[in-house]
Amino acid sequence: MRRFTPAFTVLALAILAAMSASCSDDSLDASQGHLIFLRRSSGDYDIRVPSPDRNQPQTVSDFFRWDAAPVWSPDGSRIAFYGDRVFNLGNRDDDVDLFVMNADGSGLQRLTENSPQPDAFPVWSPDGTQIAFYSERDGDGETYLMNADGSDVRRLTATVGVDVPYQWSADGSQLLFGSNREGDFDVMVMNADGTDQKRLTGSGPEDFAATWSPDGSRIVYQSDGSGNMDLVIMNSDGSGKVNMTLSALADENPVWAADGRRIAFVSERDGNRELYVMDTVLATLTRITTTPRDDVQPAWSPGGVQLAYISLRDFGPELYISNIDGQATSRVTTDPGWDAMPAWSPDGTRIAFASHRDGRRDVYTMNADGSGLVRLTNDEGEAAAAAVRR
Repeated sequence: MRRFTPAFTVLALAILAAMSASCSDDSLDASQGHLIFLRRSSGDYDIRVPSPDRNQPQTVSDFFRWDAAPVWSPDGSRIAFYGDRVFNLGNRDDDVDLFVMNADGSGLQRLTENSPQPDAFPVWSPDGTQIAFYSERDGDGETYLMNADGSDVRRLTATVGVDVPYQWSADGSQLLFGSNREGDFDVMVMNADGTDQKRLTGSGPEDFAATWSPDGSRIVYQSDGSGNMDLVIMNSDGSGKVNMTLSALADENPVWAADGRRIAFVSERDGNRELYVMDTVLATLTRITTTPRDDVQPAWSPGGVQLAYISLRDFGPELYISNIDGQATSRVTTDPGWDAMPAWSPDGTRIAFASHRDGRRDVYTMNADGSGLVRLTNDEGEAAAAAVRR
């Protein structure tokens, strides 16, 4: 089996998390996603917090402590996220860990702390009792499982390379994940206990960012098999692969609507990154945004009638909401600091997101109309419900 160098691990994670990458002599970085892994010439690497402006990623040293990428529990009562609360400027020891808190910011609990290596990408089980996550604690990047309180940590994968969890099946019996164990990144599936690991995509292209349709019958993922990034749909067993986009420029970041028929995604087909919705039955496209600057990170409302996303149309990365026909667009954040990674609560009433509005990166929530802003994490690294600003 091919062995992977640390540099390749860094690159693979960057590709997985960010959908696009650029290279230089001393660095491998990616611009849109959760974490950016930057390799130094020494062979070590730093973790960068990505700016929604993909040309200017900002390093963790700009923020010191930081929290990012909120993920709601299925019942909407809790939020998981990852962050670095013990950043050491002297030795650049970036101890990224997983945390969970109540939806109002109370009850903060650190779930991982037994390793200085990164723990990231939490994925809630459908019943909210378990969290799958990525960790480098044993040397390679693997998928792990733990109870939602951080107990009973189990390693699900043990390969040379990177294995990152994407999503649980609706019944909680399986995990969809990405792996480069065979050389290229592939979409894979396994039982929730780590058994019966199967590769669903073949060798050659880089295939990643996969998600099940709500009924579990189909999977959409990104693939560079046509020479640029396209969206491919296949049956849940890996059969029946169909390239759904086939555009000359990149299509990325697919997100299923609750109806299991529509997919929102980001495309560069019109010169800059805009949002589109694809009807997978009729194979039709609707362009949602039409601006001279990038619109990225789409998130469906639970009812499938709106999209939250990040836009640079007013220069500063801000959070917007639009109807799926592109009408009734509203800007719901208006702060000089940038906002990123929107996530709807399961009941559709609130949106969690990360923001750099108060001098460092924190997790916030607000009502879907932009009112009721609450800062859930603070500079001291203690979660608290901030004063509501209306």
